[in-house]
Amino acid sequence: MLAQEGTAGHDADRAVEHVLGGLPGLPLHPDVSEGVTALHASGHRLLTLTNGSADTTRTVPTRAGLADRCETHLDVQGAGGRWKPAPDAYAYAVRAAGAEARAVMLVSVHPWDIDGAARAGLATAWVRRTPVPYPASRRPPDLVATGFTDLARQLDGGPGGPRSAG
Repeated sequence: MLAQEGTAGHDADRAVEHVLGGLPGLPLHPDVSEGVTALHASGHRLLTLTNGSADTTRTVPTRAGLADRCETHLDVQGAGGRWKPAPDAYAYAVRAAGAEARAVMLVSVHPWDIDGAARAGLATAWVRRTPVPYPASRRPPDLVATGFTDLARQLDGGPGGPRSAG
């Protein structure tokens, strides 16, 4: 964020509020609704974990008609304010899911998030939205998907998915 010389701090605060207030209104990628619906229909439990506000995150699937697909929305306040990629943030999500770390998969477009989750013992899937390669300096994801429909296909054995082999 840039601030002009001589501007008061409240101008910067208003700018931050403006940007954060607009996040829930951003459109979903075209594959998200179909992919999330397919994952939910095949029995995958879906939770969100954000460094921001769970309330803000909850707004996005609700607006898209996907509110019933997500079991819960978590934010790092439940992890004592430890932001991802700190292990405590992922451990909090694992506890909330009532599962073992390796039975939980973090799905993200952010390599730093994938790396943090992998270091915390979670399975990982990278949704690759750009042609930029995955950084070699980060722990690699367990799966790479082009979108959520591709992720659902890979996890649930559609054509080319792991359950369709053999």
